[in-house]
Amino acid sequence: MTAEPPGAAWLELTLAQLDFWEEFRFHPDRPLSTVAHCIEIEGAAEEIALVAALSRLAREAEVLALRFRDGPGGPRQRVDPGGVPAVRVQDLRGAADPEARARRMMADDIARPIDLERDPLAALWLLRVGPRRWLWYLRGHHIVLDGYGMSLIERRAGALYAEALGKCAGPGPFLPFARYLEEETVYRAGPRHDRDRAHWAEVLRDIPDLVVLPKGAEDYAPTPVAVAPDLPAGLDARLQRAARAAGMGWPDLLTLLSAAWIARDRPDGAPGLPVWLPYQSRLGSVAAAIPAMVVNILPLIVSHRPEETLGAYLERSGRALRGLRRHGRYRVEQLAADRGLRAGERFFFSPLVNVLPFDPPEFSGCSARSEVLAAGPGDGFNLTWTARTDGSDLALSIDADPAAAEEVAAAARTLVPFLARACAPGARDRPLADLLAEGPAGPAPCRPPRTARPIASRQEKT
Repeated sequence: MTAEPPGAAWLELTLAQLDFWEEFRFHPDRPLSTVAHCIEIEGAAEEIALVAALSRLAREAEVLALRFRDGPGGPRQRVDPGGVPAVRVQDLRGAADPEARARRMMADDIARPIDLERDPLAALWLLRVGPRRWLWYLRGHHIVLDGYGMSLIERRAGALYAEALGKCAGPGPFLPFARYLEEETVYRAGPRHDRDRAHWAEVLRDIPDLVVLPKGAEDYAPTPVAVAPDLPAGLDARLQRAARAAGMGWPDLLTLLSAAWIARDRPDGAPGLPVWLPYQSRLGSVAAAIPAMVVNILPLIVSHRPEETLGAYLERSGRALRGLRRHGRYRVEQLAADRGLRAGERFFFSPLVNVLPFDPPEFSGCSARSEVLAAGPGDGFNLTWTARTDGSDLALSIDADPAAAEEVAAAARTLVPFLARACAPGARDRPLADLLAEGPAGPAPCRPPRTARPIASRQEKT
């Protein structure tokens, strides 16, 4: 452990961080919430400039040097200047298979549990695997980083590399982590928090109790089912055209269509189905320039109405989605407390739809690609869409508890054809039920899995 940094104040954890702290206390021997990316850099990169950029990045991103401790007043955190991660540089070109060696190293690191009170929470490696190829490995813990925070760090690294080469830099320095904590404190004590609370009480007023998981007794599925269905050529372009016709962004259209498919067998008149959506919660916040654990997760209540057209469904559900975002800063942990959940309990975030429109980082004179190696555990049934911000390079992955294997098979078989039909010209005027029912075999019922349990990361060694 590093020496105590003089004068640094120990600060309270946010509600989101407290959730991960509690998970760590229940499962200290499991790497459940490790997050890791691998950025492949190909081209005539200058290694000295790369190392300089990553070293400066490590000093700028304060969350990479956070330390945690527990005490009579509960857990606390502070930035430890002595805990800034050093960049590990290793040339693997002498190995029989440099790429495979690098992948094994990263997988082994991900599989190691992280002790939040004793271990470094972040790692930055630069592994050379070819004459013109490097792998930059960035690992952290979800208590300090979310997916958007990882993207911020990647983009800043590219800007610092350009600066090290004497070229025009991109995004500027990060703001101090304490600014986000201060903003959260002000929000939770202010009138907007009360308005958001009232909104969610109204949204969930007629919704049956949401499924709850006891954290200490969680039965993690050891081997998640994971598939990545092929997408037909041109689906991304059709999705963008349909989104423009509907007057919404393509991520919103993709979210609402995925939710419609998930709730396709919901009986008319039944209470709406909660479909969980991650929400970045950074619009208008200082967190737009601070890597941190900020992302929220909230339920979109999805229902179908008799003879409702696709256009009417999108208009109605689009309003609900906009309401979720207007009031999306209200933490799900607070929502859980409002619904009577106790310490050691949380909502079961399934089914979940996650749309990730992120561009890869840019490194001057090189091509770069970011790959998610670990993103923490999910629950039950998850649809994850990735693409560039313009909607190109669209891809789908499905992760689920083995108990939800039937739902995975149904998704792999019928979800993408439904999306293609829903994005066709004239589809907005057709009944949504008809679009959902079409297909050679018809959609199989999407029933909840027999068990409500989370799924451990595919990278975890079990």
